[in-house]
Formats: sequence, C-alpha cells, structure tokens
Amino acid sequence: MASSRYKDKDAGVVLSFNGQWISWTHTVVAYAAFLSALIIGCALHYHKIVKNEWYGYPDEWFPSVSATIGDRYPERSIFMIFIAITSGPRFALVGLWYLLTAKPGRVLPKAIAISGVIRTLTCGGWTYITSTDDHDWHDILMILYIVFTIPWTTGCIALSPPNAKAIKYRKWIAGSFFGTLVPLVYFFIQHKVHRVAGAYTVYAFFEWALILFDVAFDAVTALDFDTFEVVVKDVKGASKGANASSVPAAVLEKEKEKATAGVYSAGFNLGPALDIAADVYHGFVFWSTLTSLGLVIWYFPLWHMGISGYEAFVMATISPVLLGIRPLRSLVVNHQRLFHVLSLAGLLAYKVHDPVYRLFTVGFGVFMGCLAWAATWSSDSVHPSRLESRVIAWLAGLLMSSIAKFAWYTNNPIWPVMHAENGGWNGTGLVLAILAVLRFTRKAPLNSWGVSEQKNGSSLLSALGIGGLFFAIHSLLSDTSTMILWVWGGFPVRGPVSNVHAYYTIAAMTGGLLIGVFRPGMVTNWTAYGVACVGAAMLTLYEQWFGYYGALILTTYLMAIAVPMISKAAKKNPAVTFGVGFLFYNLLVLFHVWVVAYAFVPGGPYVREHTDWIMLTTMLTIGAGVFDLVSGQASHKYAASTDRRSSSLGHRKYHVGILGLLNILFLVANFLRFPSYDYKPYHAEDRLFTAGIWTIHFSLDNDMWSSEYRMRDLIKELEVDVIGLLESDLQRIIMGNRDTTQFLAEDLGMYVDYGPGPNKHTWGAALLSKFPILNSTHHLLPSPVGELAPAIHATLDVYGSLVDVFVFHSGQEEDPEDRRLQSEYLAKLMGSIPADRPAVLLSYLVTKPLEGNYNTYVSDISGMHDVDYTDWDRWCEYILYKNLLRTGYARVSRSTITDTELQVAKFIVPKDDADKGRILAASKEQRDRRVEEQQVPDGWRFPALFRGEGVRGHHYHVFDEPRYYFYF
Repeated sequence: MASSRYKDKDAGVVLSFNGQWISWTHTVVAYAAFLSALIIGCALHYHKIVKNEWYGYPDEWFPSVSATIGDRYPERSIFMIFIAITSGPRFALVGLWYLLTAKPGRVLPKAIAISGVIRTLTCGGWTYITSTDDHDWHDILMILYIVFTIPWTTGCIALSPPNAKAIKYRKWIAGSFFGTLVPLVYFFIQHKVHRVAGAYTVYAFFEWALILFDVAFDAVTALDFDTFEVVVKDVKGASKGANASSVPAAVLEKEKEKATAGVYSAGFNLGPALDIAADVYHGFVFWSTLTSLGLVIWYFPLWHMGISGYEAFVMATISPVLLGIRPLRSLVVNHQRLFHVLSLAGLLAYKVHDPVYRLFTVGFGVFMGCLAWAATWSSDSVHPSRLESRVIAWLAGLLMSSIAKFAWYTNNPIWPVMHAENGGWNGTGLVLAILAVLRFTRKAPLNSWGVSEQKNGSSLLSALGIGGLFFAIHSLLSDTSTMILWVWGGFPVRGPVSNVHAYYTIAAMTGGLLIGVFRPGMVTNWTAYGVACVGAAMLTLYEQWFGYYGALILTTYLMAIAVPMISKAAKKNPAVTFGVGFLFYNLLVLFHVWVVAYAFVPGGPYVREHTDWIMLTTMLTIGAGVFDLVSGQASHKYAASTDRRSSSLGHRKYHVGILGLLNILFLVANFLRFPSYDYKPYHAEDRLFTAGIWTIHFSLDNDMWSSEYRMRDLIKELEVDVIGLLESDLQRIIMGNRDTTQFLAEDLGMYVDYGPGPNKHTWGAALLSKFPILNSTHHLLPSPVGELAPAIHATLDVYGSLVDVFVFHSGQEEDPEDRRLQSEYLAKLMGSIPADRPAVLLSYLVTKPLEGNYNTYVSDISGMHDVDYTDWDRWCEYILYKNLLRTGYARVSRSTITDTELQVAKFIVPKDDADKGRILAASKEQRDRRVEEQQVPDGWRFPALFRGEGVRGHHYHVFDEPRYYFYF
C-alpha cells in the first residue's frame, strides 16, 4: 500500500507535511526567544536592565535588546535555548527558499542562499558571544549579520514567486525595517554623544522594532511555502514559474523591479561584474595617485620654508594637451594599456626612499594617469554606454578613495607617504591595481582620430567647467571630514563631527552620482545650478548644521553634474577640454594655497584670507561648463541619447551594486570608529594631569612618511593627558586633505577640538584631552601683516574641577608688530577667566625668556607663570600655568618626526578650597623650589624610558632629565 500511497512521489519519500509549517515554527520560536527574555528580565532585573552608562530608572524605563538578552540569569539561558531551537527551522527555511527560487543557469538564488546561511551563523555568533564575553567579536558578528541582511532582504524581494500578497508584505516589512534604522541611529547618537536622558529608551523601542520586522519578513515565506510538501514536492508548480496569482506576471515583475531599483532585473554575469569592479578600482588608483601629488610636493616648501621650485610638478596634470598632436593622440589611444600601466608608477613610489625621486615618480604617474584617462574618455565617446561606464567608474573611484581615507583616519593606504610601519597597504594595493588595469584595458579602442568630435558648443567653456568641477570634487569631496571641519565651531557640539556624521557626505555623493546617471536632466539646467550656488554660499558663510546642509546640497550637485559634463567634454577636442581644463584646475589649486600661504608667495597679500573668492571662482567656472551643456538643448540631447540606448546600459546595475557595497563598507568602518567617550586619564588617583605642546609639522616626518603612528607612540609613552598640536590643519589639496587629530584622538582615547577650520586661513591649532571639553571657542588673533595666529580657549572638566586650557600659535619672527598685538590680545584673554580658576597655556610664542613679549604673556594681566623661567634655551614652545600645583617639566627630543621638540609638564588640580588657598598664597620662591625625583611619589614621575639615549631617537634633552617641583 505504501507504494500506491506515494506513487506520485519520488521513491523513498515517507513523510509529508506542508512547507509553511517551517515558516510558522521559525516565527513562533524566534519571537518566543526574545519575548520570553523580555518578560523574565523585566520581572526579575528591571532596574538593572533599563540602566545604561549615563542614566537609570526613571529617566530610562524600557530595556534594549542587548541588555535584555545579555548576561543575566535566567533570561539569557532561556533566550539561548529558544535560539538553538530556532536554528533548525531557520536553516530549513533558507533551504526551502533556495529550492523554490532556483532556476537553471541563475546565480542569484545561490548567492541569496549563501547570504542566508552566513546570516544565520552570524546571528548565532552575536547572540552566544555577548559583549561581555568578547566585545570585539560580538561587534564583528553583529556587523556581519546586518551586512548580510541587506542582500537577503532585497534578494528575497527580487526572487519572490508571483504571489501578490507576499510581495506586498515583503516590500512593506523591508521598508519598515530599513526605515527604522534612521531614527535608531539618531536616538543612539542622542544617547551616546549628547547624553540625552530618555533617548536610550526611545532607541530601545526602535531596536525591538527591528527584531519584530526581521522575524516578520521571514514569516512571509509561509505564503509561498504552502506550495511545498516536505520532502520536497512542488504541488503547485511555483518553482517552475507558474503564476498562481490573479495578477499578471508582468505586473508583478515590474513591482519587484521597482522595489529593488532594477538591480536584479537582468541576469547576473560574472564577467561584466569583474569589468565594472576593475574599472572602479582603477578609478580609485587614479584618485589615490592624484591626491598624493600635492602631499609629496608640500614636503619641499615645508622644509625650505618657502618656494622650493618643486611646486612645478603640480603641472603634471596638464598632460592631456599632448592629445592635440595627432600622431601622439593616435599613439596614446591605440596603446592605452601601456599608458594606464605606466600610471601605476605612482603606487610604486613608496619603494623610492629619496624624497626628490619619490616626487618625480609620483609626478610621472599623475602625468600618465591624466593622459591615459583623457584618451580613454575621448576614444570611448563614440559609444555612449561605454563612455558612461568609464565616467561612473572614475567618480566611483573618488568615492572609494574617500571611503578608504575614512577607514584609515584620513590617510590613503596606498599613498607614497604610507608603508607597512604606518598602516600602509601599498603592496596589496599595487597587485590589485595591476590586475585591474589589465582588465580595464582589455577592450580595443573605439576611436583613434577624433572623427566624432562635436562642433556644437565651446571647447573652452567646457574646459572651464571641467577645471572648476575637478577642483571642487578634489578639494571638497576627496575626504569626508573636509566640509565637516569647514563648519566646525567648537564645544559643546552643535554640528556634525567627522567620525559620526561623515556618512551624510558619502550618501550625498552616492545620491548625486545616481542622479547624474539616471536623471541627468534634473541638474543640467540653471535652476539646479542656482541651488548649488546657494549651497556653496551656505558652506562658505555659515558654521554648524546650517553650513553643512549647504555642503550636502553642493556635494549632490557636483557628483550629479559631473556625469553629463565629463561626457560632453569627452566628445570635443580632449587637448582643450581636459588639457586646458586641468590647467584651470591647477590655477585654482594654487589659488587654494595662496590664500593661507600669502606670507611666503609672490602676490600673496592680494588674495589673503579669500576662500570666498575661491568658491566664487569655482562656481563661475562650473557655470561656464553648465552654459555649454544647456546651450542648444544639449542636456535634452544627452537624455534622449541615454534613453535610446537603454538596452545597452546593462552596466548600470553592476555600478549600483558596487556603490551599494562601497556604502556598506563605509558604514562598517563608521561603526568601528564610533567614539566610546569613556576616556580615562593616566593618574586619576593623584588628581594629576600631564600637559604637552608639540608643533607637528603637518604630520610629515623628515623622510616624507606620514608620522601619526610615531606621534601616537611618543604621546602614549609620555602619558600625556592634554596636548596642544600646532601646524595641524592639513585640509587642503596640497596637504592631502588629512586630519591627524582623528587618528590620535581615537587611538589614544581623547576628546578633540580641531580648532579653527580650514576656511579660517591658519596653519592650525588643535587640542586633545583625556578630560571632557565642556566649552571651547576659537580665536584669530590680530595679524595685520603676517600669517594669522590661531588660538583655542577651552574649559575642561578635570576631576570635577573646571580647568581652562589655551592653545596658541604666534606669528612669525619677521612680523614684530603682529606678535606684540597678539601677546596683548592673549594676555587679556587669559586674564579674563575667573581669578581662582586653574589654567594652562600650551603655545608657540617666538620670544626669548624674560624678554620682550614674554613679559606680556607672563604678567599681572594674564596672571600666568612660566613653567620654568630658568630654562633659557627656548624660543618657540612655552608652557604657562596658574592656580595649579606644577610638579614636573621635561623636554623630549623630536627624533625625525618633526622639526620641533615635545614639551610636557605635570600639574595637580587642587581638590578643595584649602588646596586652592595654599596655591594662591604661594610665593614665587615656593612655586619654583626644585626637588629630586626621589622626593616625589611614583605617580608624579616622568617615564624612565627616555633617560639616557632613550628610545627611537626620543630622549630627555637640553637639561637631560625631567625637573621636579614641590611646595606643599
């Protein structure tokens, strides 16, 4: 009888039940795991699980998921039991989904099944390994789970069988899931950064909503699995493509395509996907080389203290002018692989240790790169689809460069100033670059002689537009923190910060690029240009969020207009559009430097402090390009051309996928860099802090290597709690658009005030502190002749007491009147704080001890005392203080990191009014009484590591050992 019962089934089948029971079992058990933990946790440990690092009940009254399922017995154990039970139905659900959606020759069902399995395994990882067990692995597995949720969710929508109800539910639940992430992140920041009472409770509700939506999304499979009888027979034919719905299949396909932005609408082929990946990586290599050129040029005027002659290498970018010579143009176009391969010289430059030859190597790489890309665009201009693919790849390469710089704390891992010792991945990057360039150039050139050059419009106007566009995206978008620092205004935080909000810039860049590809007509008009000009004005004139909103408007526009503008320029004479275009770009780069380096360059005073002129010029040149675009209905012709050839634009789905992957990688890096704000000073038990001042010479050492790692090591080994950094503003093209303070602050566990932003025309002053910065203001001191003198005035919470810290860089020796005015301004500023408040000045004063302006800084007006007035061998760096017990002072040699030593001093904060009274009443003789190291407690001493010859070229010098003082 058994054979007759199963005569319509495959041999060996002995059990049959409907497949939807797997979905329901998974749903019920998964919900039971979380809800049982919530109920039991609230019943047994309510006050403990609602408490967080800042607040408890009644400010916070609902527990987060992690607190509920975390470390407490018995809820954790019950949760884990249910999760273990869930794993069986979960794997079965993933397997059934694959069987339902698999079709011969289709790769996507396999990829989605693999992502489902990995997602299940990582879920088990972060639930069984709590943050208490191993914080790093818990976070890594949680990130992987979230990352693989994206392809699982979108892939399930794309692969949905023709079931209208299931597709509708999946779209709504997926939209709710991803929509919940926005308020979730917002309230997490409110809790973590701004410490808003009650914010974590609201965050917890959104976190629980994610759990509900996550499980509910998989529960929808019950509507599809009723077609299965386990093991496994398709009783309705859905897996064969039959449409059991009353809604036509074509309609449902359009719904699925709309929900997934068409990413999965066409078949997936590995070859084209690798082509696009290679193109984007090659674009990344170009941007990595180009952005490194200014940095290696900057090394020379930095050490020459003026124009060195090597600045001429900035003109390496104008190599496309050679394409105006027909034989050379034919040579380059027909041998594109050779010239693209030669452009990789910029990546090999890290092997060249002599700075001069390293600059030559990078310059050669940039020369070849600009020439090769211009030739490629010109050659591909006869094929709109291929040209568009190249342009998108080039712009996506810029996006990838910005993301890599964020992950490496504003350094690019394949720059020639990087190597293994400071975090470089040069070798890996070079190998990938070789593979990418070989694939990038595997297709034959399409046009050698420029017979398709368009005569309509002006090549010169197009060149102006290209120059302004390239300068704008390089100066503003090559690092995610650049525009954030333009609008930075100090503490308390009232605007975006680089390691929390940088994704907004990436999102705007991505969105702008997609607009330029899919809706170019939105930006190729004067209205959009006018909106972009408003955004530029907002960024230039305003601080905080309002200024940053302008930055996001401008970012979106620049990325969007780049696609049609470069595409139009490629169809004209490349020698003009790109050769002359890069010339205009170079003039703007020099203008960009002149506004701050005016004291060292010819004609500098005429453009001094005029970033507004740069922005105006940039937008006007872009406007020239827009005029060329819109004249003669050019934008409509471009759009029409795009529409006519839509069938050949299959590359777009791969580019969208690459952009999505890059965004995910950025978010992973963003999560890993999210600040903890749980920083601890080195000697809290003694109420002692160590303060230092260091001129870091723009974070390039004597041998042209980026010096952040070496600075980090010295600061950490000296146990510095508060440090002022000078010559720290690196947010210009010529300096690589970097920010050393991000790496130092996050690696050392310190709060950071970047100081006056890059649009304030100073060389930079920054403050890093182990103690919370309660308030800070930025000052530009009087500088009628020479360079601007920046200062930071910050109030810190040091062991519960308010301590004011001033960081200051005086003007040059050649400008005595500037320095006199600055000394008077700063003395009044230091004297303006409450009379009994402790204060420290970390400064670069340019004066001899006990002479001239020194007596203004150390005066009754300021109330400040010299850290050691007997130290006669000083000119630049000084530490002053008041209302603190100074216990030690040392000078540590710089090695080859910079051109200036690190000065450090130790202070004890008075703990009560009696201590304050003794400090205020102390005479000069008492304050300056020196003692031997053995007479002070161990916690007050400087590290013995730097005695004698020290380590790595760092040792106590001038007086060869620390000095100690004590008068209590």
